[in-house]
Amino acid sequence: MRAVETARRWLADQGVRQVRDGWVSDAEPGVLLTANQVAHSWAGDVFAEDLDAADQLRLAFGLLDLLDEYWVTCEMRFADDGAEGPLPADVLWDGYRRRLEADRDAEAVTYSLWVDWFEDHTTSATAFAEVLGNDIGRVVTERSEAPLRRARRVLECSGPVRWTVKEPAYRTAVRLPGLHPALFLGLRASFHDVYGDLEPAAALALLDRLDLPPDTEHLAALRHVLAAGHRNHYRSPGAWDEAVRATS
Repeated sequence: MRAVETARRWLADQGVRQVRDGWVSDAEPGVLLTANQVAHSWAGDVFAEDLDAADQLRLAFGLLDLLDEYWVTCEMRFADDGAEGPLPADVLWDGYRRRLEADRDAEAVTYSLWVDWFEDHTTSATAFAEVLGNDIGRVVTERSEAPLRRARRVLECSGPVRWTVKEPAYRTAVRLPGLHPALFLGLRASFHDVYGDLEPAAALALLDRLDLPPDTEHLAALRHVLAAGHRNHYRSPGAWDEAVRATS
């Protein structure tokens, strides 16, 4: 990937290079660094480069691809919130969509969406719209592999997004059985996440439309708490344990 090689060359210019078991810097060539240490030490410097903001962001995404470390996404968020921000939205969200569609591990990207963009209600609506909400209808209609991969990943980590924001996408996703397992995980996270949000009756109606094996773990318990009108695990202490006992 060209972005990865650009990032690798940039790190080399900083005196950082990859070796068989990790990374080393010219400053301390005898000290082996992890990718996480490289990210913490150098990722923020990308946004001090003499480049326009779009190229800085593209370089940061290349660094994310190279290091596969969540901290790189933190530096993106810091830059977006910083004095020189916001970052160019088209480049930012195109970068997220591409990595959500890639046939490779995307944990750093989905974790970033979950804890940095979706849990923050000042950004969650825009972030959710950009990575799925705006084109979920096309994704479901066309059924192309890469966009469906993106849809699954976004649904699974969408628990903190406000119900009014994500419900239309959920109702569209339910039309495609291939998205049902991911939609179930999204509904479950909407109940369990500290910042999770759902409307019990509407969530139960969606849950009842999912084509899932009857022995799906936590399916019966989730149905039980929603039928009882509970909105969130942390607002109803003990409700989940009671549901597990009642359905086991």
